[in-house]
Amino acid sequence: MILHLKKKKKKKKKKKKKNKQQQKKERLERIQMLKENGFLSDEFEQILKKNENLPLETSNQMAENGIGTFALPFSIAPNFIVDGKDYAVPMVTEEPSVVAGCSYAAKIIGKSGGFTTEILNRKMIGQVALYEILDFDNAISMVLENKNKLLKIANDAYPSIVARGGGAIDIEVRNIDEFLVVYLIADVKEAMGANILNTMLEAIKTPLENITNGKSLMAILSNYATESLVKAKCEVNIKLLSSSMEKSIETAKKIELASKFAKLDVYRATTHNKGIFNGIDAVVIATGNDWRAIEAGGNAFAAKNGKYEGLTTWTFDESENKLKGELTLPMPIASVGGSIGLNPSVKAAFNILGNPNAKTLASIITSVGLAQNFAAIKALVTTGIQHGHMKLQARSLALLAGAKGKEIDIAVERLLESGKSINLENVKEILEKIK
Repeated sequence: MILHLKKKKKKKKKKKKKNKQQQKKERLERIQMLKENGFLSDEFEQILKKNENLPLETSNQMAENGIGTFALPFSIAPNFIVDGKDYAVPMVTEEPSVVAGCSYAAKIIGKSGGFTTEILNRKMIGQVALYEILDFDNAISMVLENKNKLLKIANDAYPSIVARGGGAIDIEVRNIDEFLVVYLIADVKEAMGANILNTMLEAIKTPLENITNGKSLMAILSNYATESLVKAKCEVNIKLLSSSMEKSIETAKKIELASKFAKLDVYRATTHNKGIFNGIDAVVIATGNDWRAIEAGGNAFAAKNGKYEGLTTWTFDESENKLKGELTLPMPIASVGGSIGLNPSVKAAFNILGNPNAKTLASIITSVGLAQNFAAIKALVTTGIQHGHMKLQARSLALLAGAKGKEIDIAVERLLESGKSINLENVKEILEKIK
C-alpha cells in the first residue's frame, strides 16, 4: 500500500512538471508569435520570456514604505485595426473576460474595416483659484490685459517644454461664486503634463495675486482634460453579428436600444461606463499611465450634459445594414515620463505597440474602450453576461483549487455540465475525481 502511494506521488510530480512545461510553452509560443508578426524586438522578446518585472530597487524609489512588487496578468488583445494599422494591444487586468471580450470585438470590427479616430485636441488645463476678490469685473479685465506677461512667466518656469515646441498657449478667466478661477492651457507634447502644469501654475500664482488684489487658494492641474479629446468610430456589418440575418438585425436593434438606455438611466450608465474602462484601464496600466486620471476625467465627461450618461453611442443604419459606434473621451495619455521609462514590462508594452507617440496611443486606447463596450453590450442583449462570466469564474476557481494544465479545462467543462453551483467546494470535488 505504501509503495502504491509512493508510485502515485511520483506520477503526480511528473504530471505537475509536465503541466508547468505546457503552460510555459503556451506563453512562449504567444511571445514567439508576437516576434514573428513584427510586434516585438529581440530585446523585449527576452524581457518577456524571462518575465522580468519592476526591480525592487526601482520600486523603492517610486513609492514610499515599499515591501515588494505586486504582479497582475499581462496579456495581449490581437486583431486591432486602428486608423488602418494593425496592433496587438497589451492589457494588464485581473478581471476575467476583459481580454477575451476585447479580442472578440476587435476581430469582428476588424472585418468591417476597424476603428477610425480623430484627435480633437491635445492640450492640458490647470487652474489657479483666487478668493477675497473685491471687484470681479476689474480683476478679470486685468488678468486678460496681462495675459502675454503671465504666459511668459509660465513658460520661463518650464523652458524645456518650450524647447520641445510646447508650453503655455492661452489663459481663460471665470468667476464662480466667490472664486476667480484662472485657467492656464498648455501644450505638453508627449507628457501627461501634471508636473509641467503645476510648475507653471505655481509660477503665476503670486503675479495673479498682485494683479487681482486677491489671495490664491490653490494652483493645480485639472484631470478634466476637455482640451485633450479623442473620438473613436467603427462600423460593423451586421452579417457578422449572427449566422441568421433575422437574428443579426434583432441584435443590432437591441445594441442601439442598450446605448439609448445607458443615456437615460444613471444606474445603467455607471455599469455601462465601467465596462468601457475595463478595457481602457487595462491598456493605460500596461503603458505605465495614470488610470485614475483617465477614469476621473472620463466620468466627469459622462456628465457634460448635466446628467451622468453612457459614454458610447450605437446606432443601427438599416439602409446600409451597419451598426455604427462612437466614443469620445478626454485622453491625456503620455508616451514619456512617470514609470514609462522605469518598468521593463511597460517598455515591452510600448515595443509591442510600435512605440507610439501620445496621440497614437490615445487613439488606440479610445478604440479599445469602444471595442470593450461592443463586446459587453452584445453579450448583454444576446446570451446574457453570465454566460461568459460563469465559465471564466469556474476557471478562476479551478486555479484556486489547485488545478494545473489540462485539469483546468476538464474541471471547468465538468462543472458547467453538472449544473451544480459554481463554487470552490464543487470544483475541489471534481478535481479529486480527475486526479
